[in-house]
Amino acid sequence: MSSTPTAAGTGQRQPAALVIHHDHCSSAGHVGTRLRERGYRLVEMTVVPEERYDTPDLDAAEAGFPADPTAWDLIVPLGAPWSVTRMNSWITAELRLLREAHHAGVPVLGICFGGQALAAALGGSVRPAGRFELGWTELEAQRPQLLGPGPWFQFHGDRFTLPEGAEELARNEVCPQAFTLGRSLGVQFHPELTPATLQSWFDNGGYALAAGAAGLDRAACDALVTGLAAATPDYRARTAALVDAFLAQVATTR
Repeated sequence: MSSTPTAAGTGQRQPAALVIHHDHCSSAGHVGTRLRERGYRLVEMTVVPEERYDTPDLDAAEAGFPADPTAWDLIVPLGAPWSVTRMNSWITAELRLLREAHHAGVPVLGICFGGQALAAALGGSVRPAGRFELGWTELEAQRPQLLGPGPWFQFHGDRFTLPEGAEELARNEVCPQAFTLGRSLGVQFHPELTPATLQSWFDNGGYALAAGAAGLDRAACDALVTGLAAATPDYRARTAALVDAFLAQVATTR
């Protein structure tokens, strides 16, 4: 991006990361913090505005995805309360963006819905998981030097299947939890998650979803927010290690 400013004191162009927020409740959280610490300028877009949260079927033009993925040094699609399987206009446009970015060599770090979208864009699929996952889970990590066993925080009812040629990095008894393909990494859990974001999810339909899909009452949900707050220092450190490993071991793959 020729318009990207230089990093202060380095004389080098500051890399830019496009962060895709699918709703108004989510944030880049710990992932965004670490990317900034690593010198990235974050440019953040929201696909579905707050007033369309209950009617999210925007057309592709309203969503406003950029036409040229090579304008970015990194693309980070975050989670969403909807399913990739809706395959409406903006989801189709996002899959196209992620596919073109991947094939152009632009690293993609897809998180939860973003990881599912990445898998679908590259030839995998998205389907309902065997059960709804909400809360902490340990993973079976195949490459712990890249992605550790956790615990990581889950909040999803769908799962991805791996695209052809992808390497599975981690799984649990429910589904694959992470994969790499080329310079792209998709994860099913939420390394970015902060207590404020989790509370926002609960406040915007999450309490009802947790009760219906996971059998958790309001007190149990509030306890998850409290527990996440207590775990924040350790969680931030695990996420920073994951981001660092992604940048060093995946985003530089040739």
